[in-house]
Amino acid sequence: QVQLVESGGGLVQAGGSLRLSCAASRLTISNYAGWFRQAPGKEREFVAAINWSGGSTYYADSVKGRFTISRDNAKNTVFLQMNSLKPEDTAVYFCAAVVTSGLITTTRSYRYWGQGTQVTVSS
Repeated sequence: QVQLVESGGGLVQAGGSLRLSCAASRLTISNYAGWFRQAPGKEREFVAAINWSGGSTYYADSVKGRFTISRDNAKNTVFLQMNSLKPEDTAVYFCAAVVTSGLITTTRSYRYWGQGTQVTVSS
């Protein structure tokens, strides 16, 4: 059974940092991997994506300059370094992998999803 397992979430004060990890099992992330987030009462939204080589990265405007996505293909793991966190970054963060078709910024483009990890930023 394919699994994506996120870790690294937690409670942090505004201005702080967290590093999320997404480890894949029984799956080689053969193309794009991405991070999305969903706040209470809101739709799941794109945060960042990275191609297989790691040479191309994409970010939502709201996190550009503060978040960095990276990957370690040898460990089949994707990371999201989050700096200068704001209360509005509070959400459940989901890892997604393997784009089948469509835009890398849309949820329907990804085949596999993790269960999510909670990030809470206090003011």
